[in-house]
Amino acid sequence: MIALDTNMLVRALVADHPDQVAVVRRLIAGDTVFIPRTVLLETEWVLRARYKRTPAELLNFFQALLETDDTEIEAAAEVRNALDWYAQGADFADALHLAACGSAVMHTFDRDFCAAARAAGSAPEVRVWAV
Repeated sequence: MIALDTNMLVRALVADHPDQVAVVRRLIAGDTVFIPRTVLLETEWVLRARYKRTPAELLNFFQALLETDDTEIEAAAEVRNALDWYAQGADFADALHLAACGSAVMHTFDRDFCAAARAAGSAPEVRVWAV
């Protein structure tokens, strides 16, 4: 098994540097790929900020990663939950943070923290502090 850093995962999607894309393709062709959720977090930021990918494009990409043979996503069940909340309009990072909490109640000052998912009852309890 190998693990990929953010820059390799981004190259695989945007294919903007042919030599690097070739390296990534060779690596993933012969091995199972592990992707840490921290790499997913950074990948979302890079693709959104640098490459101007839309939330729908990012959602499709991450969902496809979860279904790809020979790819293991760290905490895949949590990532699936986060993607469900992201699809409802949550910030990707917030959704990953919340999914990682398990039974611990998330506390925040951010009123918009996974707001749609909380309103729909699909997210766990979040305590929003108004001070």
